[in-house]
Amino acid sequence: MRKLNAEDHAKVSGAIAAAEARSDGEIVAITSDLSDSYHDVGLHYAVLVAFAVLAFFAASPQSLTWWHDWLVGWSAEPSLREYLTLLLLFALAKFLAALFVLKWMPLRLALTPGATKTRRVRRRAIMLFKTGAERRTIGRTGILIYLSLGEHRAEIVADEAITSVTTPETWGEAMAALLTEVKAGRPSDGVVAAVALIGDVLAEHFPKSGEDTNEIPDKLIEL
Repeated sequence: MRKLNAEDHAKVSGAIAAAEARSDGEIVAITSDLSDSYHDVGLHYAVLVAFAVLAFFAASPQSLTWWHDWLVGWSAEPSLREYLTLLLLFALAKFLAALFVLKWMPLRLALTPGATKTRRVRRRAIMLFKTGAERRTIGRTGILIYLSLGEHRAEIVADEAITSVTTPETWGEAMAALLTEVKAGRPSDGVVAAVALIGDVLAEHFPKSGEDTNEIPDKLIEL
């Protein structure tokens, strides 16, 4: 994914200013490389690998005898303690190996279920909205565009005055325009397109009034 530069920031700032010039709405745009570290996903896969080792030797116990003879050499019949110790060491070794391999973020992200990514992106978008935009406008007309680049997912979260006159489907076109450009490697163009379409909705429901002031800076925030 191409990194955003000063030109991208200026482009998004201009799009936000243009959209807000037509309405009393306040648009916040935030991008993030990732919405979560997904460490728990790596841990879950490592535990799964350890259980797979146990399941393999449970189904093929003679393999454990072979490994014992290969590692220790021919000796008297191994005790149950020796077998269980060897089994524990195999499971632990595979667990740690899987955990180490899954420290590589691209692999961990690729193995993360799509539904999990969607939930984590949504959760972070709501958290950022609550801390950065919710109820920061007099008319409760703030709206957040949140783009998580690593997951190729985005969320649009709106303040109460906006949600009272719109539905989640209202933002479908804006989301489609945003993600189309992101998948093509042009995230700033996607944000600009989404801002323009959101601006149309805001202008329809909250046209510009003389009392409106710019309550949130018109800029792209990178996390």
